Amino acid sequence: MIARPFTPRKVEQLRPTVRQVVDDHIDALLAGPNPADFVADFALPIPSITICHVLGVPYEDHDFFQHAIRTMTGSDVPDDAVNKSQGELYHYLAKLIGRKLAAPEDDLLSQLATERLATGQLNRHQLVMLVLFLLVSGHETTASMIALGTLALLQHPDQITVLKDSDGPEVATAVDELLRYLTTVQPGRRRVAVEDIEIGGQVIRAGEGLILPEEIGNRDESVFPGAGELDLRRDAGQQLAFGFGVHKCTGQPLARLELQVVFAALFRRIPTLALAADLGDLPFMDDGLGYGVKKMPVSW
Repeated sequence: MIARPFTPRKVEQLRPTVRQVVDDHIDALLAGPNPADFVADFALPIPSITICHVLGVPYEDHDFFQHAIRTMTGSDVPDDAVNKSQGELYHYLAKLIGRKLAAPEDDLLSQLATERLATGQLNRHQLVMLVLFLLVSGHETTASMIALGTLALLQHPDQITVLKDSDGPEVATAVDELLRYLTTVQPGRRRVAVEDIEIGGQVIRAGEGLILPEEIGNRDESVFPGAGELDLRRDAGQQLAFGFGVHKCTGQPLARLELQVVFAALFRRIPTLALAADLGDLPFMDDGLGYGVKKMPVSW
Protein backbone atom coordinates (compact mmCIF):
# COMPACT_ATOMS: atom_id res chain seq x y z
CA MET A 1 0.00 0.00 0.00
CA ILE A 2 2.83 2.41 0.75
CA ALA A 3 5.50 1.20 -1.68
CA ARG A 4 4.99 3.73 -4.50
CA PRO A 5 6.41 6.87 -2.82
CA PHE A 6 9.44 4.89 -1.64
CA THR A 7 10.68 3.55 -4.96
CA PRO A 8 14.29 4.63 -5.71
CA ARG A 9 13.17 6.73 -8.68
CA LYS A 10 10.47 8.56 -6.70
CA VAL A 11 12.73 9.09 -3.71
CA GLU A 12 15.56 10.46 -5.86
CA GLN A 13 13.24 13.30 -6.89
CA LEU A 14 13.29 14.40 -3.24
CA ARG A 15 17.05 14.94 -3.15
CA PRO A 16 16.93 18.74 -3.79
CA THR A 17 14.25 19.10 -1.09
CA VAL A 18 16.21 17.07 1.46
CA ARG A 19 19.40 18.96 0.57
CA GLN A 20 17.64 22.25 1.30
CA VAL A 21 16.31 20.92 4.62
CA VAL A 22 19.80 19.78 5.63
CA ASP A 23 21.43 23.08 4.57
CA ASP A 24 18.80 25.08 6.46
CA HIS A 25 19.47 23.11 9.64
CA ILE A 26 23.22 23.44 9.29
CA ASP A 27 22.68 27.20 8.94
CA ALA A 28 20.49 27.19 12.06
CA LEU A 29 23.04 25.13 13.97
CA LEU A 30 25.83 27.56 13.10
CA ALA A 31 23.69 30.56 13.99
CA GLY A 32 22.52 29.11 17.31
CA PRO A 33 24.17 28.44 20.65
CA ASN A 34 27.59 26.80 20.74
CA PRO A 35 27.72 24.08 22.08
CA ALA A 36 24.40 22.72 20.78
CA ASP A 37 22.46 19.49 21.25
CA PHE A 38 23.05 17.76 17.93
CA VAL A 39 20.15 15.35 18.47
CA ALA A 40 17.45 17.94 19.20
CA ASP A 41 18.74 20.65 16.85
CA PHE A 42 19.74 18.57 13.85
CA ALA A 43 19.21 14.79 13.88
CA LEU A 44 15.54 14.77 14.93
CA PRO A 45 14.08 17.59 12.76
CA ILE A 46 15.47 16.38 9.41
CA PRO A 47 13.54 13.08 9.12
CA SER A 48 10.48 14.77 10.63
CA ILE A 49 10.36 17.49 7.98
CA THR A 50 11.13 14.99 5.22
CA ILE A 51 8.31 12.62 6.15
CA CYS A 52 5.96 15.62 6.38
CA HIS A 53 6.81 16.38 2.76
CA VAL A 54 6.21 12.77 1.68
CA LEU A 55 2.88 12.54 3.53
CA GLY A 56 1.67 15.93 2.34
CA VAL A 57 1.46 17.74 5.68
CA PRO A 58 0.84 21.48 5.05
CA TYR A 59 3.90 23.59 5.77
CA GLU A 60 2.03 25.77 8.26
CA ASP A 61 1.41 22.65 10.39
CA HIS A 62 5.06 21.54 10.51
CA ASP A 63 5.73 22.95 13.98
CA PHE A 64 2.80 21.06 15.50
CA PHE A 65 3.71 17.91 13.61
CA GLN A 66 7.37 17.96 14.62
CA HIS A 67 6.53 18.67 18.27
CA ALA A 68 4.08 15.77 18.37
CA ILE A 69 6.54 13.34 16.80
CA ARG A 70 9.37 14.49 19.07
CA THR A 71 7.15 13.97 22.12
CA MET A 72 5.99 10.53 20.96
CA THR A 73 9.51 9.29 20.22
CA GLY A 74 11.30 10.98 23.11
CA SER A 75 13.12 8.58 25.42
CA ASP A 76 12.50 10.51 28.62
CA VAL A 77 8.97 11.84 28.01
CA PRO A 78 6.27 10.89 30.60
CA ASP A 79 3.65 8.41 29.40
CA ASP A 80 0.78 10.87 29.82
CA ALA A 81 2.53 13.41 27.58
CA VAL A 82 3.18 10.73 24.96
CA ASN A 83 -0.47 9.63 25.04
CA LYS A 84 -1.67 13.23 24.80
CA SER A 85 0.53 13.93 21.75
CA GLN A 86 -0.50 10.68 20.09
CA GLY A 87 -4.17 11.57 20.59
CA GLU A 88 -3.68 15.05 19.16
CA LEU A 89 -1.76 13.69 16.18
CA TYR A 90 -4.41 10.98 15.63
CA HIS A 91 -7.20 13.57 15.41
CA TYR A 92 -5.08 15.87 13.25
CA LEU A 93 -4.37 13.06 10.76
CA ALA A 94 -8.03 11.98 10.68
CA LYS A 95 -9.03 15.51 9.69
CA LEU A 96 -6.18 15.86 7.21
CA ILE A 97 -7.17 12.60 5.53
CA GLY A 98 -10.67 14.04 5.05
CA ARG A 99 -9.18 17.10 3.38
CA LYS A 100 -6.99 14.94 1.10
CA LEU A 101 -10.02 12.86 0.16
CA ALA A 102 -11.92 16.00 -0.86
CA ALA A 103 -8.97 17.63 -2.67
CA PRO A 104 -6.23 15.07 -3.49
CA GLU A 105 -2.66 16.20 -4.10
CA ASP A 106 0.57 14.46 -5.13
CA ASP A 107 1.45 12.94 -1.76
CA LEU A 108 1.16 9.68 0.17
CA LEU A 109 -1.88 10.66 2.25
CA SER A 110 -3.84 11.62 -0.88
CA GLN A 111 -2.87 8.34 -2.53
CA LEU A 112 -3.96 6.24 0.44
CA ALA A 113 -7.16 8.24 0.91
CA THR A 114 -8.30 7.91 -2.69
CA GLU A 115 -7.04 4.39 -3.42
CA ARG A 116 -7.59 2.62 -0.09
CA LEU A 117 -10.04 4.59 2.05
CA ALA A 118 -12.48 5.61 -0.68
CA THR A 119 -12.58 2.04 -2.01
CA GLY A 120 -13.23 0.50 1.40
CA GLN A 121 -9.94 -1.41 1.62
CA LEU A 122 -9.10 0.57 4.78
CA ASN A 123 -11.29 2.46 7.22
CA ARG A 124 -10.18 5.81 8.60
CA HIS A 125 -8.90 4.37 11.88
CA GLN A 126 -6.77 1.80 10.05
CA LEU A 127 -5.35 4.47 7.76
CA VAL A 128 -4.46 6.78 10.65
CA MET A 129 -2.75 3.92 12.51
CA LEU A 130 -0.81 2.99 9.37
CA VAL A 131 0.45 6.57 9.05
CA LEU A 132 1.35 6.71 12.77
CA PHE A 133 3.36 3.51 12.33
CA LEU A 134 5.22 5.05 9.39
CA LEU A 135 6.00 8.15 11.40
CA VAL A 136 7.40 6.39 14.45
CA SER A 137 9.24 3.56 12.69
CA GLY A 138 10.86 5.76 10.06
CA HIS A 139 11.53 8.85 12.10
CA GLU A 140 13.36 7.56 15.16
CA THR A 141 15.59 5.11 13.28
CA THR A 142 16.81 7.71 10.78
CA ALA A 143 17.37 10.30 13.50
CA SER A 144 19.37 7.73 15.49
CA MET A 145 21.51 6.94 12.45
CA ILE A 146 22.23 10.63 11.83
CA ALA A 147 23.34 11.12 15.44
CA LEU A 148 25.20 7.82 15.88
CA GLY A 149 26.80 8.08 12.45
CA THR A 150 28.11 11.55 13.30
CA LEU A 151 29.36 10.30 16.67
CA ALA A 152 31.13 7.34 15.03
CA LEU A 153 32.82 9.66 12.56
CA LEU A 154 33.94 12.02 15.31
CA GLN A 155 35.53 8.99 16.98
CA HIS A 156 37.21 8.06 13.66
CA PRO A 157 38.40 11.42 12.26
CA ASP A 158 40.57 9.68 9.65
CA GLN A 159 37.35 8.48 8.01
CA ILE A 160 35.85 11.96 7.72
CA THR A 161 38.23 12.80 4.89
CA VAL A 162 36.49 10.15 2.76
CA LEU A 163 33.28 12.19 2.95
CA LYS A 164 34.97 15.56 2.49
CA ASP A 165 36.78 14.40 -0.64
CA SER A 166 33.95 12.41 -2.20
CA ASP A 167 30.51 12.71 -3.66
CA GLY A 168 27.99 10.50 -5.41
CA PRO A 169 28.67 6.75 -5.26
CA GLU A 170 31.42 7.13 -2.64
CA VAL A 171 28.98 8.72 -0.19
CA ALA A 172 26.43 5.95 -0.81
CA THR A 173 29.15 3.38 -0.06
CA ALA A 174 30.07 5.24 3.13
CA VAL A 175 26.43 5.29 4.28
CA ASP A 176 26.13 1.52 3.78
CA GLU A 177 29.22 1.04 5.94
CA LEU A 178 27.82 3.27 8.68
CA LEU A 179 24.57 1.30 8.57
CA ARG A 180 26.52 -1.95 8.87
CA TYR A 181 28.76 -0.71 11.64
CA LEU A 182 25.96 0.77 13.77
CA THR A 183 22.75 -1.22 13.02
CA THR A 184 20.34 0.97 15.01
CA VAL A 185 17.34 -1.42 14.74
CA GLN A 186 18.09 -4.40 16.98
CA PRO A 187 15.00 -6.55 17.66
CA GLY A 188 16.37 -9.68 15.97
CA ARG A 189 14.32 -12.05 13.84
CA ARG A 190 12.36 -14.53 15.94
CA ARG A 191 11.90 -18.01 14.50
CA VAL A 192 11.10 -21.56 15.67
CA ALA A 193 12.93 -24.57 14.22
CA VAL A 194 10.45 -26.95 12.55
CA GLU A 195 13.04 -29.73 12.47
CA ASP A 196 16.47 -30.44 13.91
CA ILE A 197 19.15 -28.33 12.22
CA GLU A 198 22.85 -27.70 12.74
CA ILE A 199 24.40 -24.25 12.37
CA GLY A 200 28.08 -23.65 13.03
CA GLY A 201 28.39 -26.91 14.96
CA GLN A 202 25.41 -26.11 17.20
CA VAL A 203 22.42 -28.48 17.04
CA ILE A 204 19.06 -26.71 17.28
CA ARG A 205 16.20 -29.07 18.06
CA ALA A 206 12.76 -28.94 16.49
CA GLY A 207 10.53 -26.66 18.52
CA GLU A 208 13.37 -24.57 19.94
CA GLY A 209 13.28 -20.81 19.48
CA LEU A 210 15.92 -18.70 17.77
CA ILE A 211 16.68 -14.99 17.76
CA LEU A 212 18.71 -13.91 14.73
CA PRO A 213 20.12 -10.41 15.39
CA GLU A 214 20.95 -8.23 12.38
CA GLU A 215 23.78 -6.50 14.26
CA ILE A 216 25.61 -9.81 14.69
CA GLY A 217 25.19 -10.57 10.99
CA ASN A 218 26.63 -7.16 10.20
CA ARG A 219 29.76 -8.08 12.18
CA ASP A 220 30.23 -11.44 10.44
CA GLU A 221 33.96 -11.71 9.65
CA SER A 222 33.30 -14.22 6.87
CA VAL A 223 31.32 -11.54 4.98
CA PHE A 224 33.00 -8.35 6.26
CA PRO A 225 36.69 -8.98 7.07
CA GLY A 226 37.79 -6.67 9.89
CA ALA A 227 34.11 -6.21 10.73
CA GLY A 228 34.86 -4.50 14.03
CA GLU A 229 36.51 -1.60 12.22
CA LEU A 230 34.78 1.32 10.50
CA ASP A 231 35.97 1.63 6.90
CA LEU A 232 33.93 3.98 4.71
CA ARG A 233 35.58 2.60 1.57
CA ARG A 234 34.32 -0.93 2.32
CA ASP A 235 31.68 -2.47 0.04
CA ALA A 236 28.97 -3.08 2.65
CA GLY A 237 26.12 -3.50 0.20
CA GLN A 238 25.11 -6.77 1.88
CA GLN A 239 24.53 -5.10 5.27
CA LEU A 240 21.34 -6.11 7.06
CA ALA A 241 20.38 -2.86 8.81
CA PHE A 242 17.11 -2.72 6.82
CA GLY A 243 16.34 -6.40 7.22
CA PHE A 244 16.37 -8.93 4.38
CA GLY A 245 14.10 -10.49 1.77
CA VAL A 246 10.38 -9.79 1.48
CA HIS A 247 10.30 -7.97 4.83
CA LYS A 248 13.12 -5.56 4.00
CA CYS A 249 12.25 -2.03 5.11
CA THR A 250 9.97 -0.32 2.59
CA GLY A 251 11.32 3.12 3.46
CA GLN A 252 14.98 2.25 3.03
CA PRO A 253 15.49 4.36 -0.15
CA LEU A 254 14.29 7.45 1.71
CA ALA A 255 16.46 6.71 4.76
CA ARG A 256 19.51 6.15 2.53
CA LEU A 257 18.87 9.43 0.70
CA GLU A 258 18.58 11.42 3.92
CA LEU A 259 21.78 9.89 5.31
CA GLN A 260 23.67 10.48 2.06
CA VAL A 261 22.69 14.15 1.96
CA VAL A 262 23.49 14.67 5.66
CA PHE A 263 26.94 13.09 5.60
CA ALA A 264 27.88 14.62 2.27
CA ALA A 265 27.21 18.11 3.66
CA LEU A 266 27.81 18.07 7.41
CA PHE A 267 31.60 17.82 7.70
CA ARG A 268 32.16 19.77 4.52
CA ARG A 269 30.26 22.74 5.95
CA ILE A 270 31.32 22.32 9.59
CA PRO A 271 34.85 20.90 9.37
CA THR A 272 35.59 21.74 13.02
CA LEU A 273 32.58 19.88 14.39
CA ALA A 274 33.56 18.16 17.65
CA LEU A 275 31.97 16.30 20.54
CA ALA A 276 31.51 18.70 23.47
CA ALA A 277 31.29 16.02 26.17
CA ASP A 278 33.10 12.88 27.24
CA LEU A 279 31.93 9.85 25.31
CA GLY A 280 31.28 7.99 28.56
CA ASP A 281 28.89 10.73 29.73
CA LEU A 282 26.55 10.52 26.74
CA PRO A 283 23.08 9.04 27.52
CA PHE A 284 22.40 6.17 25.13
CA MET A 285 19.09 4.50 24.29
CA ASP A 286 19.65 0.78 24.83
CA ASP A 287 16.38 -0.35 26.40
CA GLY A 288 14.16 -0.78 23.35
CA LEU A 289 14.05 -2.09 19.80
CA GLY A 290 16.23 0.74 18.53
CA TYR A 291 19.65 1.95 19.59
CA GLY A 292 20.63 5.58 19.68
CA VAL A 293 21.87 8.51 21.71
CA LYS A 294 19.44 10.74 23.62
CA LYS A 295 21.57 13.90 23.75
CA MET A 296 24.85 14.77 22.09
CA PRO A 297 26.49 18.15 22.79
CA VAL A 298 28.65 19.34 19.90
CA SER A 299 30.78 22.43 19.33
CA TRP A 300 32.67 23.90 16.37
